[in-house]
Amino acid sequence: MTQLPPLSLYIHIPWCVRKCPYCDFNSHAAPGKLPEADYVAALLEDLTEDVARVQGRVLTSIFMGGGTPSLFSASAIASILQGVQARIAFLPGMEITLEANPGTAEFCDFGDLAAAGINRLSLGVQSFNAAHLQQLGRIHSADEARRAVELARAGGLTNINLDLMHGLPAQTPQQAVDDLQEAFALGPEHISWYQLTIEPNTVFYSRPPQLPVDDALADIQETGEALLAAQGYAQYEVSAYARPGRQAAHNLNYWQFGDYLAIGAGAHGKISHPDGRIERYWKTRLPQDYLDPTKAFTAGQQWLAPRQLPLEFMLNALRLVEGVPASLFSARTGLALADIAAPLARARQRGLLCEDTTLLAPTALGLRFLNELLAEFEIA
Repeated sequence: MTQLPPLSLYIHIPWCVRKCPYCDFNSHAAPGKLPEADYVAALLEDLTEDVARVQGRVLTSIFMGGGTPSLFSASAIASILQGVQARIAFLPGMEITLEANPGTAEFCDFGDLAAAGINRLSLGVQSFNAAHLQQLGRIHSADEARRAVELARAGGLTNINLDLMHGLPAQTPQQAVDDLQEAFALGPEHISWYQLTIEPNTVFYSRPPQLPVDDALADIQETGEALLAAQGYAQYEVSAYARPGRQAAHNLNYWQFGDYLAIGAGAHGKISHPDGRIERYWKTRLPQDYLDPTKAFTAGQQWLAPRQLPLEFMLNALRLVEGVPASLFSARTGLALADIAAPLARARQRGLLCEDTTLLAPTALGLRFLNELLAEFEIA
């Protein structure tokens, strides 16, 4: 590998007020008192161990996810970021995102968060409909979501993403449109608009709600995409829409098969090494184990075999509406494009991949049937 990819950092804070019935992330209901100081210390000790993987490299973005990172105080967030910068250099002006729950926004000091270095906020709104919020187990109201945006703006945050879901239990196309219109009124720079899916190990998986039928889902998708485009939000990924220049830099690095360190309970990382090998690794999942000084932070690791790399690369790159330059495949995997000539030809023949051989990009049909497109790159 002649040049290593850009490097990001993911920081996982695993606690939330309560677990939502659709959520399959590593999140846990917060205890009465969060072990904030102990967890900050553990994160930085974890990073100290990880930095050996990336000596001399520079961070290009940070994303603090969860759980609900906004449950931590602004001073704790500042301590984390100061500790990170003491261990690894920052690209000047890089994107630093914090996820927040609108139900905890009244307890956030957004001004202090901005002063700490947070320059992008991602708010988990999901819906503005009271019945749907209740079904989803959310702790906030529509008014609290609006108030959260107002408080964030007042605190100096000028780059805000709203997470919205569609295909909710018994949701009509009009209700999905209403949610988008409510979001537009708040003027976010970015909207993540994604369909509810039922995942294993969730309450919804054991007690499935009645979701809209396929025809209604298709109607919601088509209408919503047209509305987003009309409002100036260009779709650049399966579920991501942004104003010009406001695409999520951190997520783009994932989708372009970049590298990312990962610290925190259950966090997953991916690192390319100068010798051409690519490593995936994951951290101890349960917060109490992660905080136990007798247990290791890293729970496991895997070196990707060459036969795994085509699918690993395409799983990310083909989520992008405009795809990636074909040359990026070799640059990020160390394999020759000729190694995947047969699946590329089949995908183009089926109309799933664009005909331009200088690009690896899904067609509109390929984006719609993405799993079928990706299956072409599975190598036994």
